Amino acid sequence: MTFNIGDKIVYPMHGAGIIESIEEKEILGEKKSYYVLRMPIGDMKLMIPMINVGDIGLRKVIDEEGVTKVLDILGQKDTPMSTNWNRRYRNNMEKIKSGNIYELAEVVRNLSMRDKEKGLSTGEKKMLDNARQILISELVLAKNSKEDKIKNLLEEYLA
Repeated sequence: MTFNIGDKIVYPMHGAGIIESIEEKEILGEKKSYYVLRMPIGDMKLMIPMINVGDIGLRKVIDEEGVTKVLDILGQKDTPMSTNWNRRYRNNMEKIKSGNIYELAEVVRNLSMRDKEKGLSTGEKKMLDNARQILISELVLAKNSKEDKIKNLLEEYLA
């Protein structure tokens, strides 16, 4: 899959960004082409080797229909999770790593619910914060909105 300058894409585990340029760099004597991705949150830039695109699961940002589906997921009751911390953590990590925004939305919803009911361990709190940031970054680009507006929207659906 190839992308173009200006495309809004998602880099699993890092979040969504906009391809600002395509550059050729020589690193350790090897010339490679890279996507230069500007992340809207934290104003970070990432260089992603174009040759690795298939392996890392880069994909386009969701459309309006996808946004509606994400918000539906956030508004649903949580799905049963393992009571075993280790198993729950592994399952959630797999969902985050998948790059699938709907699975990511489930993780955010389930951990948010659990946090309200029982509280979360430090590891799960960190996972929730990370998953929320990734979700927010994609929704900011998908809805062409501001970070604080999207945060408020999430709070509404998770309430």
